[in-house]
Order: sequence, then structure tokens, then C-alpha cells
Amino acid sequence: MSGILLFGKFGQLGWELHRSLAPFGELTALDYPEIDLVNPESLDEIIQAVKPDVIINATAYTAVDKAEEEIDIAMAINAHAPRRMAELALKNGSALIHYSTDYVFDGRKGSPYGETDQPNPLGMYGESKLAGDTAIREVDGTHLIFRTSWVYSTRRDSFVTKVLSWARKQKELKIVDDQISNPTWCRMLAEATAILIARAGKFPADWINERRGLYNLAGEGYASRLEWAKAILEFDPNSEQQIFQELKPAKTSDYSSPAERPLFSALSCEKFSDTFGFRLPYWQEALKLAMASG
Repeated sequence: MSGILLFGKFGQLGWELHRSLAPFGELTALDYPEIDLVNPESLDEIIQAVKPDVIINATAYTAVDKAEEEIDIAMAINAHAPRRMAELALKNGSALIHYSTDYVFDGRKGSPYGETDQPNPLGMYGESKLAGDTAIREVDGTHLIFRTSWVYSTRRDSFVTKVLSWARKQKELKIVDDQISNPTWCRMLAEATAILIARAGKFPADWINERRGLYNLAGEGYASRLEWAKAILEFDPNSEQQIFQELKPAKTSDYSSPAERPLFSALSCEKFSDTFGFRLPYWQEALKLAMASG
């Protein structure tokens, strides 16, 4: 293997990937300002210079509400840049691993989404991510697209860190109980990716090409944000710092926001499990580990 090129090393997933992929030989990890995905052509020189076996794209524009205004930036980072990565990977004979989102769905199905379900994003964030998925598939090079959901970190700003912070400042917490999906610890995503890189061996592009395509990859099982918040507070290793006294349910409609969220966007990961022979842990088990690890 001549190497791995990781984009987005400072993000919550990218930080974990940098750590998990380090044992696999030559790893080039970049982020802004070394790369500027608002200008996808900036990728050409880097990819041609590194000539990696595998390109891993952990970058994303994830500001769901802001994307409604910053449409051009969201599309550049989430759609145009992944297309350019796919084109350059094809030209170079590299494999591309890319991460997508449950927000490509409208949440109206009422049961977990599979890979063949029709996307219908409700906002520009989901629209731009879907455009990225579509672009990579249109280029039709060697690729793996992993759609995931409710990714969190205990090191970076996430729903988990927000709930912990709120519980230390407010006596009453209101959390929506009608948004449902799979909480996914970013370390588990990174370690699953590392397992695949290890299995791919010396010629990862060939191994990945035999299994290329779109897969759902998220924490096993699903929960409402309220159920998730309850578990976060229960597993809090410093619970003596909490001052909250009551956790109340709320509805998404109680809050106004620029972007509409899908209500039931849980993902079924059977295709990934059938293809690769393992799955991520149940979300509660992963959350316990995440909270204990600090």
C-alpha cells in the first residue's frame, strides 16, 4: 500500500480516523487551510502528488440551518468536492471512502431506511449531501459511501456535549421526542473503516472495488433524542455536576428553525453486515464506552 490520504483531520470523525488509520503505513492527513473545498480544483495537485491507494473524505458542511443561506458553500463542500475526489481517484486508480447522512431522507417512511429507499431531503444540507452521493456514483470509480446518522463525539461540540452542558446550567431540560435515528459514536465509525482498510491488504482498491457501493453504517438500534438524552445523563461519569431536576419531552414543531428535520430517519445496516460480516455496537453500549473514555 502506497498510502492513505485523509481529508478533514480536524473534524470529529476525521480526528478519530487519523488515530485509527495511523498503524496502516503512510498516512497523509489534511484539513483547511491546506485544502479549501470551496475551491474543489485545489484537490488536483494534492491527489496527484500523493497518489494514494485510498482517499478518505471525512469533510462535510454540517451546519443544517446555515446551509439554507450558504447554499453555494454547502454544495461546494458536500457535492462538488466529492465529485472531484471521485474523478481524481478514478484517474489515479485509487479507492474513495466517503461519509453521507440520514438527512437525505424525509423521515416519513415510519421504519428504518435501506439503501434502495428513495431519498427526499427536506433541506439544503440533505440536498447537498445527496448531490455528493449521486456525483460519486455517477463517476463510477472504486468507492464506498457510508450513510450514517447522529454522529457524536465527546471531544467536540455534539449533541452529547450539549446535553451534558445544559444539565450543568439548567434545572429543566426540554428535548424533542419525535426525532428518531441511530446515535453513532464517531470512534466506532473510524474503527469500522480501519477494519476494512486492514482487510483490504496490500491492494485495497481491488478489494474495495469488489464490494463498492452505497452502505448504511450507523450505531445499531435507534432512539428518540429524548431517549438519547436520558442515556447521556445516566452514563455521565461526572453526574454530581448536574443541576437539572426535570427532563421534559417536547415536539419539533415547538421550535422554529430555518431547516426542516426528518422525524424518523433511522437506518437499517443489514447490507453492510451481510457484506462485511460485522456491525457497529448497539448505540447504548457505544455511548457507555464513549462516556467512560472522556
